[in-house]
Formats: sequence, structure tokens, C-alpha cells
Amino acid sequence: MKVVFIQDGDSIDYTPTVDVPAGTVVVQNDLVGVTKRHIPANTLGSLAVSGVFDFPKATATGSAVGAGFNMFWNTTTLIATTIGTFKLIGKTIKAATDADTTVRIRLNQ
Repeated sequence: MKVVFIQDGDSIDYTPTVDVPAGTVVVQNDLVGVTKRHIPANTLGSLAVSGVFDFPKATATGSAVGAGFNMFWNTTTLIATTIGTFKLIGKTIKAATDADTTVRIRLNQ
């Protein structure tokens, strides 16, 4: 059997069981995506699985991160972190200070 091209893969189909607002991080096993638009419950929408996004991060002392670091999504606190026990989001493309509330990440699926 041959492999069949379906789509470019920058976004993938996603049908949530509940309403999902734009900018929501969705974790499906080891796949992390972001909704770019609101998706009503039980309606076909899509998740971005590539691109650059500003993710929320902690602002505590020691939360600064430089460019080029792997970042992970904490599904409990809903923030990006350098702690590798969570789900991989991608790599930072811009340094963030302790005081920054977001960190710029290129998705890496």
C-alpha cells in the first residue's frame, strides 16, 4: 500500500466534546496543539501544531529562560516550563526574563 498525502500538517483536524476558546492548549497524549479560533463542542475545527506562539509562563525568581531551550506544557498550572516531565511544546525563540508573563515558543511536534 502507498502512502497518501492528506494535508500540509501545519494544522490538524480536531473535534472537541466541549466548547474550546481560541488560544487553548490541547494535549492529546504526546501531541500538543493550539486552537487559533473558538471551536464549539462537537464541531470540526483545527489545532495548530506548527508556528510561533506566546505561551504563559511563571514570573517567579528563576523563571527566566533564554532562546533555544525546550519548553514543556504543565497541564495542571497551564504554563510553559523548562521542567521536562511535562508535555513537550517546542523551543524558545526569544529570551524571557523572570518578570515576563509569556515566553515565545516555536511549536515542535
